[in-house]
Amino acid sequence: MAQTMNPDSLAEQALAVEEVDSDLEQRPRGRKRRAPAGRPVSMRARFVQYRWLFLMLIPGVLYFALFKYLPMYGITIAFQDFLPFLGYSGSPWVGLKHFEALFSGPDFPRILANTLILAGLHIVIVFPAPILVALLLNELRITWLKRAVQSSIYIPHFLSWTIVASLTFLLFGLDPGPITKFVAGAFGMQVDFLADPEWFRPLIILQSIWKGTGWGTIIYLAALTGVDPNLYEAARIDGANRWRQMWHVTLPAIRSTVVVMAILMTGNLLDTGFEQIFLMTNSLNRSVADVFDTYVYTMGITQGMYSYSTAVGLFKALVGIVLIFGSNALARKFGQSGLF
Repeated sequence: MAQTMNPDSLAEQALAVEEVDSDLEQRPRGRKRRAPAGRPVSMRARFVQYRWLFLMLIPGVLYFALFKYLPMYGITIAFQDFLPFLGYSGSPWVGLKHFEALFSGPDFPRILANTLILAGLHIVIVFPAPILVALLLNELRITWLKRAVQSSIYIPHFLSWTIVASLTFLLFGLDPGPITKFVAGAFGMQVDFLADPEWFRPLIILQSIWKGTGWGTIIYLAALTGVDPNLYEAARIDGANRWRQMWHVTLPAIRSTVVVMAILMTGNLLDTGFEQIFLMTNSLNRSVADVFDTYVYTMGITQGMYSYSTAVGLFKALVGIVLIFGSNALARKFGQSGLF
């Protein structure tokens, strides 16, 4: 005779099975014995546990040690009258002589002004461009069009500055280039974009936007993928339109990414890019084109003033370090995570 079971007993057994399954799911799989809580783990044990990560770290450490930190010994010539045949040990020490020559020289105000103006234009115009493009692409609902636009603006990042400068000469040259010819036909005047000092900075900004916007857009689009869709749903229920959703949901969600990118850009404030500026410089626009990067090349390589040019480069690097620490502290003061 079949034995009937109490329904309450069946429910208790089912509950016990669910608790066991839940414990098994929460238990880490494939892990061996753990060290008892509170017992310190030795350095050797940590090294053995993460040996493959340490192995992958070696190429990066060697790269930075050989090509970034070891050459820093060369900055000592900024405090010497360096002569190549005497070497580092034989060249006489002169203290801050080259820094005093830099700050009291006639070139310093012009170079500082040119560098700061270009840096300011990059912060005001070039830096927000990827953010705006990423926000516009995020609002685009046609997937194939979104991917096509994203790919097309990403391609210029892979072109060298030599190609970018060559395209600029073809478009804005007096041969005539298409844009020069269009301006002459539309406004009845011939504009020499490549030689006129007033057009040097707009051309530099246009090149930077064309080449760098696609690369920066990818970073912000990656940040936008982390936005919780429930926030948009809640905003729509509250009656927010597309503009309100972008202002109150999207922008706050990517604020930390914007802050980190702003800190990195601030650290490179005086680093305006040697290749781009050097390729676009000529004898007619040199008054507005000379920046710290090209000045270091001119004084160090073409005129053989190694110690003076090293002092100029060291000054630029120290300003960059101060700016990146200052901007990071400012970001943390206003509640952002910052870089460190």
